[in-house]
Amino acid sequence: MSKIAAIIGRLLLALIFIVSGAGKLLDVSATETMIVGAGLPGGLAIPVGLFELLAGLCLALGFMVRLVAILLTVFVALTILFFHNRFTDPVQGVMALKNLAIIGGLFLAFAHSQMWSHYYAIRSERRGELFARRAEDRVHEAELRAARAEAEAKAVREGQGVAGTTYADSDGDGIAARRVRGRWFDW
Repeated sequence: MSKIAAIIGRLLLALIFIVSGAGKLLDVSATETMIVGAGLPGGLAIPVGLFELLAGLCLALGFMVRLVAILLTVFVALTILFFHNRFTDPVQGVMALKNLAIIGGLFLAFAHSQMWSHYYAIRSERRGELFARRAEDRVHEAELRAARAEAEAKAVREGQGVAGTTYADSDGDGIAARRVRGRWFDW
């Protein structure tokens, strides 16, 4: 259940970046104006839009979640530093807190991805242990069958029946064989 919740949370978190990146790519001139207005060099609108879009898609698809979470954490922290740094303005303060919450969600995505990679390692190790155990059980069963066959062969040589089985030399070759009862009828 926690895996399903983590996937849904990761999808909703990725949706923020997918929509934001697509919006930046659809209106490059407004994005460029906003970036230059923050004191950053021009020409960053398309790379920033592509980064947000691709990182959001990677996060949504679960591809390299840990790396993408770290990169997006740095990106969101830089967004707070360059765009939402006037904490006395109530709107900018709320935007900075929203970005901090996004960073928290990215940390959770990072941590949960780490946990599942350990889970998969433990599961594959356990699978190997189970495979070895099954192989040991098969060897043990083969040894038991061999011991039973040996005991039965010894009983045949001594002319004793094993568990009520009778042996007789029915074909005259000097070797006692298991006597098979006749059926009531044969088809």
